[in-house]
Amino acid sequence: MKKIVKQIFSILDKKDKKYLIFLLFLSIIISIVETVGIGVILPFIKIASNFEYIFEYSLLKDIYLLFDFHNPENFVIFIGVILIIFYVFRSIINLIYYFFLAKFSQGRYYVFANKLFKKYLNLPYKTFLRKNVSLMSKTIIIEAQNLSLFLSNLLFMVSEIIIAFFIYMFLLYVSLKITIIMTIFLGLNIFLIFKVISRKVKEAGIKRDKYQSNFYKMLNDILNDFKLFKMRKNKEEIYVKFQNFINQYAKVNILHSMFSQIPRLYLEAVSFSLIALIVIIIIFFTHNNISASLNLITMFLLALFRLMPSINRILSSYNNMLFYSKAVNLVFNDLSLKEENLGKEKVDFKNKININNLSFSINGKKILKNITLEIKKGEKVAFIGESGSGKTTLIDNIIGIYIPSDKNILVDNVSLKKENLLDWRSKIGYIPQHVYLFDGNIAENVSLEENYDESKVIEALKRAKIYDFLLKHDGIYTKIGEKGITLSGGQKQRIAIARALYNEPEILVLDEATSALDEKTEKEIMEEIYDIAQNKTLIIVTHKLSTIKKCDTVYTLSEGKIVDIARN
Repeated sequence: MKKIVKQIFSILDKKDKKYLIFLLFLSIIISIVETVGIGVILPFIKIASNFEYIFEYSLLKDIYLLFDFHNPENFVIFIGVILIIFYVFRSIINLIYYFFLAKFSQGRYYVFANKLFKKYLNLPYKTFLRKNVSLMSKTIIIEAQNLSLFLSNLLFMVSEIIIAFFIYMFLLYVSLKITIIMTIFLGLNIFLIFKVISRKVKEAGIKRDKYQSNFYKMLNDILNDFKLFKMRKNKEEIYVKFQNFINQYAKVNILHSMFSQIPRLYLEAVSFSLIALIVIIIIFFTHNNISASLNLITMFLLALFRLMPSINRILSSYNNMLFYSKAVNLVFNDLSLKEENLGKEKVDFKNKININNLSFSINGKKILKNITLEIKKGEKVAFIGESGSGKTTLIDNIIGIYIPSDKNILVDNVSLKKENLLDWRSKIGYIPQHVYLFDGNIAENVSLEENYDESKVIEALKRAKIYDFLLKHDGIYTKIGEKGITLSGGQKQRIAIARALYNEPEILVLDEATSALDEKTEKEIMEEIYDIAQNKTLIIVTHKLSTIKKCDTVYTLSEGKIVDIARN
């Protein structure tokens, strides 16, 4: 648990830590108020039952004389009104504390989710490839929320510990012997709860993460390839498998809910036993009935009435922390991942791109081996080869998806590096094989911006030869459905071309962009791309020779090496 708390504090920023100090200070004030609330009620009952007690308490006597009360009855009424105001104040300050506690703990979900989202988007591509997208979604949506719940329970537990401490100090002052005996009795029972229940709760928390991850992965796999799912014969097996994941997750939550109630029920039984124990102790030591010690018993009853809920909340909060502790580890590990941290240096592309002895490995496997080539500005270049030959990996290095580790890629004799990679990427329009279109309108999908330039969107669509088609519908505001379900393959590809052209790139890159199209549509789109790229550098990755007839240079790759160069 100590390690987990350290991870929590490393995740929180300086402002959050200051807020924590404020909450701690507020919880101390509440603890004092709670203790005073227990301590003042018995004297009030005593003076209300016998006015002569007013003069036995020096503080009450001084107040009585200071305000010149001539009637004890009026004085008791006055004290009663003060107590009413005090208890109203007690409730208000508790409510204020719980508000700030909820604001901080629940508000952290936004902070944690935002940090995770930013972290994932800034991961190096190599790191991203090792991550599971469905688990990243789960971490943002579920684990960030669970982390805020962990933090809420931690703060709540600390608050109740402070309150319990002040009440305990008060009980020690009232009766040292009874408090020590009560401590031993309570301590043994609390230890028993920790030993039995807490271990079960921690195990349930680990299972929660496992079962939740399983059904998140399954949801992601099925919903992202829905067409394939529709064609499968074994749908019933999938339903049963998903149902099994949900059932396992539900069972874990049921166990957690049950375990969370055990401390309260157990401590209620212990509380009544304690009352009987206190009476037994008094009779044992005084060898008399309890009438003479009724005030002492009443005081302990009042203290226990407030102390037991605190102990219950401490145990419940601790068990909840154990249940959600896995979330802390998951979020901490992902927030500790190294980001790209790209600079803002500029890089000009006026003459050529040089690649010198470029080798590249992924997960220990060498994909590219000593690649050397030159691409002149305005040149039309193609890379061909069998699947797995290294074509796409080479392109990913050229366009800066991977961060260069050596001075292997130069643009006008300037090495591509972290400091200028951001500017280099902005010069490239990338058209992939699988076009991702989100559920929005055409303008949003082309610009990938909320505040887009309508004229630039229209111009890009015209150049991609799809604007006239869109005018038959709602123009740039045409809704396309999730993943572009309302568009044909060729139309999707034209949207991708428009997207690549929107920011007026200097280099156009086609990565198997037409491989899924029929021959006629592919020919039309390639003619349009060559026309669009007249004054641009064009780089094509393909396995179809029909798409590279107008290229100036064609590089053939095999097993990560350039094995042939053809020039027109």
